[in-house]
Amino acid sequence: MNDSYVECMVARKPNPFNMVLKVLIYAATAISIIMALLFGMVLMIGVAIGLVLLIYFWVPSLDLEFEYLYLDKEISIDKVMNKQKRKRVCVLDLNKMDFIAPETSHELDSFRSRGIKIKDYSSKDPEVKKHILVYNGDKGTELICIEPNGALLKCVKNVFPRKVREY
Repeated sequence: MNDSYVECMVARKPNPFNMVLKVLIYAATAISIIMALLFGMVLMIGVAIGLVLLIYFWVPSLDLEFEYLYLDKEISIDKVMNKQKRKRVCVLDLNKMDFIAPETSHELDSFRSRGIKIKDYSSKDPEVKKHILVYNGDKGTELICIEPNGALLKCVKNVFPRKVREY
């Protein structure tokens, strides 16, 4: 059996605006709960419930990590929110991949000029080298931005040597 398995975790770079937003949401929640308990305001109870739901469902998505798993000619990308919840974002069959190249490669210019939206599953750190995967899936041609480590690129290159661009 000649299956390779590589796992790669990429943490999204924290946005300072998101940190301020978290603090404001927590402070507004605390104030609304205190006002609801002290003054018995029905409106504040509704606001407090709404803010608690916002904290439960939306705030964890501000702390993101992406996990790339390569196994048997497939890359699965999972989104890990707040180091607690995991959600499968996509599974890429590399037989349907045109090529993978660094984001600065000129081979991607024709795809960018067509206005194809790039799905970004990277850390959004400008100092880290990202790669764009050109994928022909069920929805047509897609551009997928990832930050593979050397082991992941090596596995893809071993199986599909002509599809990995290194310039």
